[in-house]
Amino acid sequence: MQRSASIRISLVLAASAAFLLHSPSSAYSQTPTLRLDDEGEAVERLQRLLNTRLRPSPGLDVDGDFGNGTQSALKRFQREKGLPETGRTDPKTWSALGTLTAAELADPPVPAPDIINAEKIAKQPADALDGPPFTTAKAWAILDGKTGHLVAGHEAETPLEMASTTKMMTALLVARLVAHEPNVLGETIVFSRRADRTFGSTSGVKEGESLTVGELLYGLMLPSGNDAATAFAEHFGGRFAPPESSPGESDPLPRFVAEMNRVARSLGMEHTRFANPHGLPAKDHHASARDLALLGAAVVADPTLAKVVATSKHGTTLHGPDGKTRNVAWSNSNQLLATEGYDGVKTGTTNGAGSCLVASGRRGDRHRVVVILGSTSNDGRYADARNLFRWAWGQR
Repeated sequence: MQRSASIRISLVLAASAAFLLHSPSSAYSQTPTLRLDDEGEAVERLQRLLNTRLRPSPGLDVDGDFGNGTQSALKRFQREKGLPETGRTDPKTWSALGTLTAAELADPPVPAPDIINAEKIAKQPADALDGPPFTTAKAWAILDGKTGHLVAGHEAETPLEMASTTKMMTALLVARLVAHEPNVLGETIVFSRRADRTFGSTSGVKEGESLTVGELLYGLMLPSGNDAATAFAEHFGGRFAPPESSPGESDPLPRFVAEMNRVARSLGMEHTRFANPHGLPAKDHHASARDLALLGAAVVADPTLAKVVATSKHGTTLHGPDGKTRNVAWSNSNQLLATEGYDGVKTGTTNGAGSCLVASGRRGDRHRVVVILGSTSNDGRYADARNLFRWAWGQR
């Protein structure tokens, strides 16, 4: 009798396991929402699914750690399936991912020990003792800030995502208007709903609040306000010609972006295309490290912007539609400003772009602009930049 009961229990457990494996409506399939920094078996399942469903496979480590790589792969999957690109799982995303088969759940077979132990790993040549330092970045460039000559680089001409380094061009367009008409700095910008609701890093200005152009430049470049970039595009876009592909365009934002691309061409930025004024991920929004070095040099050469990008902290007063005021303080995201010799220019970070930095440094009468694209971490981009600067100062 006891044996029969045991057999029945075993059969029930086996059936339950099969149900959990294959049934989309099972508790196993109805995994709760997963997001960045989550951990556990549910994340492992997500990573296995993404490795299996995406082509080419992202090659995620099935470690149960929901990091930037997993989030980037999930966004890619959502984009390919026409789902909201949230980087978080939801019922529609889980449904699109489907369920894992037994073969997909199984770990790959491990070869016999004698095969593994006999394997010889080919080594690369020994590291050279000369040349620039190694970096974590996908691409980098060192530019002579006076001559515009590329001193050195790695993948310096490769178009890559550039994140908020985009805002250098947004600021440069404003500064060029100021150069022709200084009163532009005193113009008042009233934040629209579109500006206030721009996703990501923010200056914190709310819909209906106002401040001058000169003050908002700090809100754009220090805390990297995506909202400020939208506000500038809305305020100034009507003063520029529409896109060549859309001559009847009346929305000031695409007109502003069209001017960003025209100025990029005039600066010789051959591998750059702007799709927005702030740097949030978008199709065909990219630049090369060399191009951004040229742009960074142009920014610090402008007296209005040179003062802004060299400022570590700035406070201002916002004016509300009800006549009330409030104070805000903006801190520069560029940590190099805490070290003597650095005077700008812009950071940038997204999952796709990685950690990016355009940095301006001076030693005596020498000026160098270093660009880091796709570093592995925020701290890594500063280490990369300082190592490249140190090497550059040693060159003649």
